[in-house]
Amino acid sequence: MKIVLATLNAKYIHMSLALRCLKAYSGREFDIEIAEYTIKDPPMHITADLYRRRPDVVGFSCYIWNIEETIAVIDMLRKVLPECRIVLGGPEVSYDTEYWMRRLPAVDFIVMGEGEETFHHLLTELEGDGKFHYVFGLAYRKTLPDGTREIRINPPRPKADLTKMPSPHRFPEDIPHLPNRIVYFETSRGCPFSCQFCLSSIETGVRYYDLEQTKADLKYLIENGARLIKFVDRTFNIRRDYALELFRFLIEHHGGCVFQFEITADIMRPEVLEFLSEHAPPGIFRFEIGVQSTNDATNEAVMRRQNFAKLARTVTAIRDSGNITQHLDLIAGLPYEDYASFRKTFNDVFALRPEELQLGFLKMLRGTGLRRDAEKYGYVYMERAPYEILSNEWLSFGDIVRIKRVEDVLEKYWNAHRMDRTVQYLAFHVFETPFDFFQQFGDYWEERGWQRIGHQLEDLFIRLLSFLEDARPPKLEPDLALGLMKYDYFLNHKYRPRAVWWEFRMDKREHAAWMRRLAERPEDVSPAFAALRPDEKLLQKHAVIERLPFDLGAWLERGEFTREAETLLVVCYGLGGEGASAHTLRLPAGSKL
Repeated sequence: MKIVLATLNAKYIHMSLALRCLKAYSGREFDIEIAEYTIKDPPMHITADLYRRRPDVVGFSCYIWNIEETIAVIDMLRKVLPECRIVLGGPEVSYDTEYWMRRLPAVDFIVMGEGEETFHHLLTELEGDGKFHYVFGLAYRKTLPDGTREIRINPPRPKADLTKMPSPHRFPEDIPHLPNRIVYFETSRGCPFSCQFCLSSIETGVRYYDLEQTKADLKYLIENGARLIKFVDRTFNIRRDYALELFRFLIEHHGGCVFQFEITADIMRPEVLEFLSEHAPPGIFRFEIGVQSTNDATNEAVMRRQNFAKLARTVTAIRDSGNITQHLDLIAGLPYEDYASFRKTFNDVFALRPEELQLGFLKMLRGTGLRRDAEKYGYVYMERAPYEILSNEWLSFGDIVRIKRVEDVLEKYWNAHRMDRTVQYLAFHVFETPFDFFQQFGDYWEERGWQRIGHQLEDLFIRLLSFLEDARPPKLEPDLALGLMKYDYFLNHKYRPRAVWWEFRMDKREHAAWMRRLAERPEDVSPAFAALRPDEKLLQKHAVIERLPFDLGAWLERGEFTREAETLLVVCYGLGGEGASAHTLRLPAGSKL
């Protein structure tokens, strides 16, 4: 019996942990292949590849992001391989299972919940006597004497002992792909919290894998070239000793790999923060922190325990340490969160200045308490995955659409880090609040139809400048905004840009004179610039200069805008290292070379 385990990943760079867990558990007894595709692959191509493999059993791992695309494949596969047994599993089909069995008559079995033991038992029965009613955690079709097929749903299976689970990370065929793909890794299952919008709230308690086996697997992945490992634990730091031991281990053995964790910031212990601040090498750890809302009534309604003051202190301490990147999450559309309340939530969190702020929209996941109580809160949402809300008692569809415009420009301008200094100036010094900047700019972007066309880096600067010129916010200092945009633009290039999107006012003679002076007296700029030992020919090839009519250093260091001095901005590319390095020469206001 040949088995193919398949899934449609969101992107090619992802590696399915679920399929590897199933193969690790059953692969010693059964002939199992893994087949990974993406949601962008044409269903015909996926079906053709599966047909070529001639499986007796195909199992699909199903999530909200791939279920509809997976269904298209299943429908074709049933027609071209009529004898093949089709099995579904994963969080999307583990709830409302009877609905899925009725909607998808081409599907023979659904594995509900944790799949390793249930799938193994199913395979045993497929090879044996076919006594599927003995398989806990399975939905199947029973053929009755009159020829009809009745849906049967068995009782759930007890939770597995994770300390006895085989490693899903030791397949030799994965080794060539480790350097270029994301490895998903779990050290535990379950969540101690009961957030009603999350599937993790359904399972009580947290179970852990064997710590020494976990370390051995991590070391194996690192030594075989893994560059990014994402831990899927719902709350990695719930056990201080376990988390601290793994942090220590990864610091000692990281080998240049990057590790991402979901943490709960308001329960992070001071000793853990202190340890990470002192010992974590910059850049190897990324923390994902779910804030979701700062509205107390909202958090109470969804049974979310959160102390925002403690969370803010933790996020600030991590940010100030400078060695860990933070990704904070918000959810628009939770109960009791209207437009004004969400504006406050956004501003509360953006004030922490995380490296990334993800603005998501509530999805009414099957099996969650919030979906069960949808009518109570007046929720209207998509009938098909991803079940995103369209409105509720507090947010109209128009409000949702407006907040989506905030999300669009937030992704392009903040999370992509294309102009950090410019956005911080506009968000905190020019507009009333950060949310107002992103909202007004998002509305402007939509009005001009820019969401329907592509954009290059230059386009983003040009469009922001157009917005500022038309909006004319009273607190805007145009020279400061333009100067910061130039600074950000130069630093966004690894190589010397061939063109600029603004009018270059320095004439050729003045430009040449400055280049000579910089080569002859580099110490006037800074010791770091002098250490580059720049000669004139090198500067002409690898540097750009721009004169700004204000003191850039005073702004960057103290947030002070003054025209008492001007700035010669010198940006070098590929001198003394890769990428761009910025240097400034302070000049008397109105002075000439």
